[in-house]
Order: sequence, then structure tokens, then C-alpha cells
Amino acid sequence: MFWLKYLHIIIISINTILAFYVVFRRKRSVATAWAWLIILLIFPILGFILYGFFGRGLSQENLFAINKQNHIGLRNVQKMIPRFQKKAGKSDTSHKAQVAIEYFNQNREAPLSKNNEVKLYTDGHEKFRDLMSDIENAKETINIEYYSFYNDNIGNQILNLLVKKAQEGIKVHLIYDAWGSFGATSKWFDKLRKAGGEVLPFITSRNMILRYRINYHLHRKIVVIDGRIAWTGGFNVGDQYLGKKKKFGYWRDTHVRIIGSAALLLQERFVMDWNASITKISQVITFSEKLFPDLNEDEITEHNVATQIVADGPDSELPYMRNGMMRLMLLARKRLWIQTPYLIPDDAMIATWQIIVKSGVDLRIMIPSKPDHPFIYRATQWYANQLTKMGIKIYIYDNGFLHAKTIVGDFDYAVVGSMNQDYRSYSLNFEDMAVFYDSNINNELAQIFEEDMQNSHLLTIEEIQNQSRYLRSLQSFSRLLSPIL
Repeated sequence: MFWLKYLHIIIISINTILAFYVVFRRKRSVATAWAWLIILLIFPILGFILYGFFGRGLSQENLFAINKQNHIGLRNVQKMIPRFQKKAGKSDTSHKAQVAIEYFNQNREAPLSKNNEVKLYTDGHEKFRDLMSDIENAKETINIEYYSFYNDNIGNQILNLLVKKAQEGIKVHLIYDAWGSFGATSKWFDKLRKAGGEVLPFITSRNMILRYRINYHLHRKIVVIDGRIAWTGGFNVGDQYLGKKKKFGYWRDTHVRIIGSAALLLQERFVMDWNASITKISQVITFSEKLFPDLNEDEITEHNVATQIVADGPDSELPYMRNGMMRLMLLARKRLWIQTPYLIPDDAMIATWQIIVKSGVDLRIMIPSKPDHPFIYRATQWYANQLTKMGIKIYIYDNGFLHAKTIVGDFDYAVVGSMNQDYRSYSLNFEDMAVFYDSNINNELAQIFEEDMQNSHLLTIEEIQNQSRYLRSLQSFSRLLSPIL
């Protein structure tokens, strides 16, 4: 028994030394470092197993494969955009928005594209109906990437339709995140491959033992058809997005369908993600007019929605999208309305919101009333409580599960994308978003927000005070882990 005591002391000592070494050996935020330190110290041995899968950075091989996509010659598409601008004429882009436009277009990564027609979707049934119609009408190419592509009823419907189109000779490429797509095994996709389509898991989903990092996900939702029609937003592919899971009830999300030059930019993003994930050189996608068609005069839309497509991931040294969102939010003078399923902001975003609300801007944030991940939701509740005390209006959506990721700023710009207001989207996931500098899109999203408010309730100080001591303790503990949730 005496030697067991010393063995326990030795194990704890070694675990503590290794914990500090592992956590502080590479650059990471202070909050993330302390969150991992708590896990490693509270759960000896088990903590290191969890860290091995969730805490390590991207492998150098993955980083090289992702970053080199900036140099594969697809910048031809950037040369097309100015030609469309001349054809489209003037849009209603406000002068103040230029600072955000210039920020997002660093190194010509996100040029402002005009000549776009945009349709908003908030219901899964309508979204999948129109998406499948677009796939059915494809003439040349279908490119799809989703975080979740489930092996369920709607997943099989779309997969079977892709098989049909591939058999017709349409070029079909599909990327999925393996851990986000439960049941969608490589074998399940074989029928699409046999039909002539190509399917790949995103690069971070391969080689689990040597290179795999569970913490890094392809969170983008992108579909591009014939280089002319593109989809992006919050909906994944699965029955739950149709409200068919009792756990969630009605699924309230936001997605966009874009016809016009912005489709070329989403196409470029897809191709770069695909070429980062290939296992054979023969799978490389190169620039072609079928993928990046030049719009004819009769294809120039009258709607002319000015749009930027912005993408980011953990391969970037700086949180490009998060910083850009903060710059965009700080433009607000009258209102800033945000919808997000996960509210776990970092200190920089909280400071931004404090500045905005103290400047007299009507800042509202809407979150769901039920969890899909228990610890994440408790952390969301903690932040919702604190932000309410700061004077920010937090609305809790009660009519099912709110999964929309939107921003409505003043009366002339808005955002729809895959990015949540949490640490994971800021620094761990590969995300994308469409920024619209258009009063009509802004007004439509504002109306949707107001309609959602009819199915929500405002979080009050009294409601916070009535939360049980146990719930507050769980919220506080979850908040400590929030940088790694």
C-alpha cells in the first residue's frame, strides 16, 4: 500500500509536468491553453487521450496541402469579375461598407461581385425541393460539399439523384466531413463512384492514426451547379433539417441560392477544397470554361445584389473571418441583429458587442431554446446571461431548433453563412459566408428575424435569477471549457 501512494504521486507529478509542456509548447490563445490544462489535470491519462484527438494542431502535411491551393492557377476567375461588374452597372453598396469590402478582399481573396440574384430559404422542405430541381437540371457539372451528409431518407434521395446525373454524363464531385456525416461511409458512396462521380472525405478526415485531428472540420455547405447557380448557408443534408427528428422538432435555418458571378467564387472555393483533399494526382480539378463559364448578355440578372464570398479556416494565422465580422458589425449605427445556434464568443467579440450596445445600437442576438450538445448549450446559456446583464437583448427561439447563422446590420448589409458565434467557428472549422451589400436582402432578413421574435421570448434578469444553483454551476463549468467545445 505504501508503494501505491508513491506511485500515485509520481503519476500525478509526471502528468502535471507533461500537461504544462504539451499545452504551452505551441502558440494558442490563453483561454484555450487553460481549458486544456484543466482537462489534462483533472483527468490524468484520459485527458492526454482526448488531447491526442482533439487538441493537436493541423499536421504540417495537411497545412501544406491546403495552403498550396492559393497557387494552382485558378485566379483566372478573379479576372472575370470586373467584366461582370461593367455589365451589371451600379449596385446600392453604401459608402461606409467600403471599409468592410476592402478588409475582406485582402490579397484579392474576396472580390466584390455584382450581378447576382439571391433567394433566401428558411424551411428545409422548400430548400431541398429547389436544390434537387437545380441538380436535376444540371447540364455540365455538379460540385457539392457538406459538413453533414447523412445516410438517411433525404440523404439517399440526393445521392440517388447524383448517381442518375453521373450516369447521364454530368461531372459530379462531392466532398464531405467524415465525422460530421454519420452513416455516410465510403462504401455508401460507392454507387456514385461506380456511376462515374467522384467522392472524397475532406483532408482532415483522412488517416486517423497519423494525421487525423477530430477538432478540425469542414463546416462549409456549398453546392455549385454549372458554375452559374450556387447554394450556401446553414442547412446540411439530413432528415433532421426537415424537422423529422423529435429531439429538435421544427428546424429553423437560413440558406441562400445565388445566380450570378458570386457562383464563380463559391466554385473556386470548392475546387480549392477538393484539390487539397485528393489522394491521386489524376483527381486534380483544373481550370476550365465548364467550371467557370463567362456569363452571356442574356444571363445578366436585373437584381444586381453586391456580394462577397468569404472563406477561412485554421490554416490561417489570423482569424480572418472573425475579425472581418467584427469590422462589419462596428459599421452598425442603428441596429445589429444576429442569429446563431451556439453563443460562445471570445473576449474580442464580446468587447466588440459591448462597444456597439454602449453606442446606442439596437443589438439583438437570437439563440435556440434547446441543446443539440449539452455542454455547448450550457456554455451558451452562461454567455447569454452575461450578455443580458451588459444590456444586449437575447431572444430565445421556442419553436423548435434555431440553426441559422445570420447578421443584419443597419439597413444595407447582411450575412448568411456557415459560421457560428463561437470559438470553434472562429478558429477550428473551415467556414464560408456570403456578405450582401443590398437593402432588399437586408430588409428580407430583418423581416424574418422579426417573425422569429414572435416565436421567441426575451431573456430577462428575473429569468436568470430563477435558474437553479445546479444549472448555474453546470453553466460555469461548461464556460471554462468553452474554448475547446
